[in-house]
Amino acid sequence: MKHGGDLISYADYYQGELIDFSSNINPLGPPEGLKRELINSFNTLISYPDIQYRYLRKAISEYLKCNIENVIVGNGAVEIINNIIHLFKRVIIFIPSFSEYEDRARVFGKEVLKLNYLEDFSLDLENLEENMMEGDLLVLGNPNNPTGLRIEIEELKKAYEIVRAKGGFLLLDEAFFEFCPEDYDSIDIFSDEDFKGVGIIRAATKFFALPGIRLGYACISKDMVEEYKKIELPWSVNALADCAGRYIFNCKDYIDKSKRYIEAERKFLLEELSKIEGIKVYTTHTNYILIKLLNWDEEFVFYKFLKDGLVVRKCSSFDALDKSYIRVAIKDRDKNLRLIKSFKELERL
Repeated sequence: MKHGGDLISYADYYQGELIDFSSNINPLGPPEGLKRELINSFNTLISYPDIQYRYLRKAISEYLKCNIENVIVGNGAVEIINNIIHLFKRVIIFIPSFSEYEDRARVFGKEVLKLNYLEDFSLDLENLEENMMEGDLLVLGNPNNPTGLRIEIEELKKAYEIVRAKGGFLLLDEAFFEFCPEDYDSIDIFSDEDFKGVGIIRAATKFFALPGIRLGYACISKDMVEEYKKIELPWSVNALADCAGRYIFNCKDYIDKSKRYIEAERKFLLEELSKIEGIKVYTTHTNYILIKLLNWDEEFVFYKFLKDGLVVRKCSSFDALDKSYIRVAIKDRDKNLRLIKSFKELERL
């Protein structure tokens, strides 16, 4: 399983509705009123979207508090990652991380340099400084997938200084940004310099619970916007995604409620799972948790949980992780209690 969310492949293993702990989507679902908004916008499908996405980009710029000239949009965060990778000769990634960083680079025949995180999953800045070269692209998950950890602010600033000093470019994949504690906003950090040498990607997929909409967006420097325009596909964001983007960013009550809800459930689930013997639970800043299995492997646990109607994410497909790791999403209280129950049953095996 290279990505989460593949319930169809396992539908025959359980008589009932599977609970998907393998994909990390806001358990509260999309903002209220969005369904009606999309139905009312059905007639927009008979015309091409605005090829410059002016209203959508304006809504994004207001939400992110950056200049509209710095905003680009794409068919999910992955398309933006794909296109920016296309602009560079060599890509540096830290592992474990989202597989598409490397996969997209390989598709374009790019050289890929893989560096290991330190034991606590923080950045090995010394190794980065030794290996970073002019023209390199450094891609970092912030928070990272599957570790769930956000880069500490001083660590992020040091990484950026290294990249700039070496003449490279830093791309931050912040698809899970809204789930994190509000200790800093990387857009605030880099906006004063017009995002020189840095790009910050976010998406409607996870926090707004809209994986099917495929809406990604980013803030990058104006000169990088011009380079990006040369290779991007026209009309990559469909009319319904355009409509959704102009609606969701104004849903302040939903945004605040979701942040509070995830924070409470994250604390609850971390505390309860940490009491269970046979697993090591890693701390997380987002809506999923990396777990090391001390007494079993991922296959055994995956199929045991599948019998309980739960689908977890096996993690051996992530570089630098073996078959002793799984990842679980943070859901609503009832579903989280079912997950805990399955872990307690596992403990007794």
